[in-house]
Amino acid sequence: MTRMEWYNALAKPSWTPDGSTIGLIWAVLYPVIVVSFGYVFVQAVRGKVPRSVAVPFAINLVANLSFTPIQFGLRNLPLAAADILVVLGTIVWSMAAVWPHYRWAAAAQVPYLVWVGIATVLQLSITAANW
Repeated sequence: MTRMEWYNALAKPSWTPDGSTIGLIWAVLYPVIVVSFGYVFVQAVRGKVPRSVAVPFAINLVANLSFTPIQFGLRNLPLAAADILVVLGTIVWSMAAVWPHYRWAAAAQVPYLVWVGIATVLQLSITAANW
């Protein structure tokens, strides 16, 4: 069974967006993430902000990139649910950490936060329905 056949066979809420919508949302969000995260990382390396400001961004990046292999590679719904909670938490943490230094970088995370909030509810719903 392919990963999409597996995913399509899962019980999901009626409000689950179709794959093309999810893809479009990420296509819009990833450039914003790349620019804002990249800027924070560069400023941390240059010593313009404490390196600790970049920590939640780094954790978020690892957790975000780990979600698809966990969800679709391992097909581990509980672990994917835990991972997306880390993604959500580190977005909030990163916004708080960068706010005193670069408010635009914190504000740029708002659409990401909104989408991951929705995706977290979706993931937790799918995990519960397929326990």
